[in-house]
Amino acid sequence: MIKQLIYIASITILMLSCSIKASDTDKGQSSIDKKVDSLLAEMTLEEKIGQLNLPSAGDVSTGISTNSGIALQIKEGKVGGLFNIKGIDKIKQAQKIAVEESRIGIPLLFAMDVIHGYKTVFPIPLGLSCTWDLELIEQSARIAAQEATADGIAWTFSPMVDISRDPRWGRTSEGVGEDPYLGYQIAAAMVRGYQGNDLSLKNTMMACVKHFALYGASEAGRDYNTVDMSRLRMYNDYFPPYKGAVDAGVGSVMASFNEVDGIPATGSKWLMTEVLRNQWGFDGLVVSDYTGINEMIAHGMGDLQQVSALALKAGVDMDMVGEGFLTTLTKSLEEGKLTVEDIDTACRRILEAKFKLGLFDDPYRYIDEKRSESEIFTAENRAIARKTAAESMVLLKNEGVLPLAKNTKIALIGPLANNVENMVGTWSVSADVDKSISIYEGLRQSADNSVNISYAKGANVVEDAKLEERISVFGKNTYRDNRPEAEMVEEALKVASQSDVIVAVLGEASESSGESSSVTSLELPANQRRLLKKLSETGKPVVMVLLTGRPLSIKWEQDYTSAIVNAWFAGSEAGSAIADIIYGDVNPSGKLSMTFPQNVGQVPIYYNHKNTGRPLEGEWFQKFKSNYLDVTNEPLFPFGYGLSYSEFEYGEMKLSSEKLKGNDKLKITIPVTNTAKIDGKEVVQLYIRDMVGSTTRPVKELKGFQKLMIKAGETKEVTFTISTDDLKYYTYDNQIDQNIIHTWEAGEFQIMVGTNSNDVKSKMISWKK
Repeated sequence: MIKQLIYIASITILMLSCSIKASDTDKGQSSIDKKVDSLLAEMTLEEKIGQLNLPSAGDVSTGISTNSGIALQIKEGKVGGLFNIKGIDKIKQAQKIAVEESRIGIPLLFAMDVIHGYKTVFPIPLGLSCTWDLELIEQSARIAAQEATADGIAWTFSPMVDISRDPRWGRTSEGVGEDPYLGYQIAAAMVRGYQGNDLSLKNTMMACVKHFALYGASEAGRDYNTVDMSRLRMYNDYFPPYKGAVDAGVGSVMASFNEVDGIPATGSKWLMTEVLRNQWGFDGLVVSDYTGINEMIAHGMGDLQQVSALALKAGVDMDMVGEGFLTTLTKSLEEGKLTVEDIDTACRRILEAKFKLGLFDDPYRYIDEKRSESEIFTAENRAIARKTAAESMVLLKNEGVLPLAKNTKIALIGPLANNVENMVGTWSVSADVDKSISIYEGLRQSADNSVNISYAKGANVVEDAKLEERISVFGKNTYRDNRPEAEMVEEALKVASQSDVIVAVLGEASESSGESSSVTSLELPANQRRLLKKLSETGKPVVMVLLTGRPLSIKWEQDYTSAIVNAWFAGSEAGSAIADIIYGDVNPSGKLSMTFPQNVGQVPIYYNHKNTGRPLEGEWFQKFKSNYLDVTNEPLFPFGYGLSYSEFEYGEMKLSSEKLKGNDKLKITIPVTNTAKIDGKEVVQLYIRDMVGSTTRPVKELKGFQKLMIKAGETKEVTFTISTDDLKYYTYDNQIDQNIIHTWEAGEFQIMVGTNSNDVKSKMISWKK
């Protein structure tokens, strides 16, 4: 007992010597540096390497046995953090082992994939991006941080900001769409939401931007696949969202699985050190993705010892799950393949993060039973999630049928129309899915009389039972109905015959998109199409509510519907938010952050493409032009598109000048009028085109947007101001050396303002040096 007291006392002294006092906050990074120096001097090589080890505790369901392998590793100082561990009791138990039973008492860092909410789940990130509301997006991250930290989590592997222009890629659902400018703004907003202004506060958490870099450009849309592109495309199109997170002060970065320029990102010193640290000034920690270091073996980069040394030298500080650092770095050090300084540098970054989070001051600061009971899944948080969900939804078509009166008799039909588990979408690992609001329940609660809402399943998610099993691998049940299809359709038609309007909930299941959920078809399953055709033949209006984690090719469906609401996967309050849109309690204002193709053959398709030397003039086919024989070049729905129950009319655009020079600023004004009888929100979008460049430029680029409420009959004058900073892009300083510089070039520019990327007003300006 005496020995134990002496041990605890020594740990307390060490903790006090290394703690961040409130008065230290003003002393800046130098105060933390001194504390890290002091701590590193006391650590053994094994303890330093142990800090670089991030195992998963996903198998810990009832607590950590003091004799378990993970507990012994913690005692021996071989664990720097844990992720996938839920519950403050288990987290407290693991932290107690680290600070009271290990030799030096360094606290653990607890992490989780809090991607779009903790218990209160918000729309999938692709849906969030369609709000075009940075305050709402930041607020969603703020609530996620508040809830997660109340349950002991101090580090989230979010935001995921990979640009994607190929909806076949399943992780499109986790990202921010196709545009670098919008992606930059959203990345910064989410980092601000998670981290706030002070990481040491109990209700803020460290963010981790991912996946660095280019993961969204995987060939063929197949997850984990090769990425190959020019560096100009990297800098101009794919890097900006990551840089947005870094500029906002993100505390950590996660390496991507794919290769970049022939080297897996996890082992790329050019990415992790030259770009991230030297060019962008990032000073946080870099963590591998799940077994990302080990996977470099299959890439052909060597054995575990070789790839572990490669990753460390590249600038990766923490090894997620693979334990390559833990088991091979000592040997590599002995063989001269790396230095003590390499290990110290990585260890330092992890210790710095723990100091910034206040864990040395109080290792149990995020373990608070009172907060856990009172701050999670609150009525207030759910109300904000409901508002955000409604704002994320995009009205793609409306032939005057929406909104519906609340006394309308509705036939609600579809495979997920009465399913709570699939409302939250992919990567909702901490959600209590049974607490979500189904679409059936949401409509019943919002209707004047719940008996006016009748339900029939009508079809399974997919015809193939084996495919449905693969889709439901994470346990979000789709409740497959084994009756014959004809019987299910007949039941649906009977329900439809007693209704005024049919609301057909079609599309994907929650896990049809997400990690390892790539597809080769973007069409609705054939059985759902057959159901939709039968419903349309009743002659009743059909409103299609589309559940999806990616853009789908729904050109065929347009002919069989009166209205289409793209609801994405809207989170805990999905059913209520969909009812808000259907009944008009919320006027839809979402705008697409990713282009919808006519068919999968157009993929990749995105608005800010470049011209060829033989651009198509007009819409339809011309021989020896860049086009298709069978369809036009146009998308089904363009970037920035989204209808409203209001109608917005854009007036004449006015410019402060058509000839500018040097540091001049251009003021752009345009009147926007709501000509309808209902108040509504409009996202006014600003695009530019650089007409001539030293390297080729896109046909248009988003450079600003404003989302504003305009009352019925009201006109608002919208103003944008741009400077030469907005004209800058990455190009070569000369074509021989091909050094990349960020600059603007004098010349002519097209200025465009409108309601989406296709529907704009435009004027020309010239801007001289």
